[in-house]
Amino acid sequence: KTITGKKEWPAWRPPSQMLARRPDLPRYMAGGIENPLGARAMYIGKSEYRIHGSNEPDTIGQAVSSGCIRMRNDDVVDLYDRVPIGAKVVVR
Repeated sequence: KTITGKKEWPAWRPPSQMLARRPDLPRYMAGGIENPLGARAMYIGKSEYRIHGSNEPDTIGQAVSSGCIRMRNDDVVDLYDRVPIGAKVVVR
């Protein structure tokens, strides 16, 4: 796949599979420090998957997302600045 879009402090709409697990989640959250997508998001192809920051860095590596690649905000800001639209993404 490729990076098809990038956003700073993106808004968030939880995917349906996450809402099934956590019906208490808001259906929409504006971008900002409390937003689960963190400081930056890079969109992968036409999918709902993203490489994004996290406002809960202690949960990175745990099964709390719905397939996204989560990073510490400092790290995703650095990557965001270096990755162009069209960059290839390989997930193993």
